[in-house]
Amino acid sequence: MENPIIGIVLPCYNEELVLEETTTRIQEIISNLIVKNLISNKSFAVFVDDGSKDKTWEIIEKNSSKHTNIKGLKLAGNVGHQNALLAGLLTYKEETDALISIDADLQDDISVIEEMILKFISGIDVVYAVRKERKTDSFFKRNSALFFYKLMKKMKVNIIHNHADYRLCSKRVLDSLSEFNEVNLFLRGIIPSIGYNKDYVYYNRLERFAGESKYPLKKMLSFAWNGITSFSNYPLKIVTITGFAIFIICILLTGYALLSLYSENIVPGWLSTVLPMYFLGGVQLFCFGILGEYIGKIYLEVKKRPRYFIDKKTK
Repeated sequence: MENPIIGIVLPCYNEELVLEETTTRIQEIISNLIVKNLISNKSFAVFVDDGSKDKTWEIIEKNSSKHTNIKGLKLAGNVGHQNALLAGLLTYKEETDALISIDADLQDDISVIEEMILKFISGIDVVYAVRKERKTDSFFKRNSALFFYKLMKKMKVNIIHNHADYRLCSKRVLDSLSEFNEVNLFLRGIIPSIGYNKDYVYYNRLERFAGESKYPLKKMLSFAWNGITSFSNYPLKIVTITGFAIFIICILLTGYALLSLYSENIVPGWLSTVLPMYFLGGVQLFCFGILGEYIGKIYLEVKKRPRYFIDKKTK
């Protein structure tokens, strides 16, 4: 059996400060695996520029011209991490036996790539890289991540605990992925839902080599909400449960209002008018917000707009 052709896909957005070091380390990994006779010498890494505003694409082009196993893919505009990652996976899936996705910031330990490939050679279709612990995270980030995974489990979303987008996918998994046409992408939920045989490797997350995180709190919350609403209708069930709870509370308030009226403890009519008005108004706005979120997603899906456009491609 011939050694498999492995591709490594690295989405990039304004990563000029880290790209040279990332390219060097990725290239070393590929060369070592070729020397060990684990992968084909046709294996490569592709850096996907997600509409960066700095010199990211210039660096990618330069490195691509210098090194035969480095490729570049430039998107026409910024389409977000998930779409940029998907663009790399779908563009190069026909050229490889498996693709590994990893961020370009060097926080994910690339030393486990060899273990991932060994599992793939043994017949595994999807290898998830999972963090061993979160000691390097801040108190807020560690506990918010824990809450996120617990919430996703409660909402019946099939997601791998402490796994981001660092994984290996075989060609048949990528072929299956290409059949998902949804605009609201959440690959952490889509890949596990495909099935096929899977395994895990474990690693410790490293400090960022340079630059700043592209996922501040606002983006993290948006990403989490997109994952929940893309893979679960549980929030809609919450609306139903809330409606039933309000019915019960209204009955209790009615009883309390009648007792207060007869005991003359309040101005007649105040409690029965003001409290239900504010309470029901707040709940209605909450429910409309959830319904609006799902309607907005339906609106985006039915338009079936392209998820990305490719501007340039090296080699």
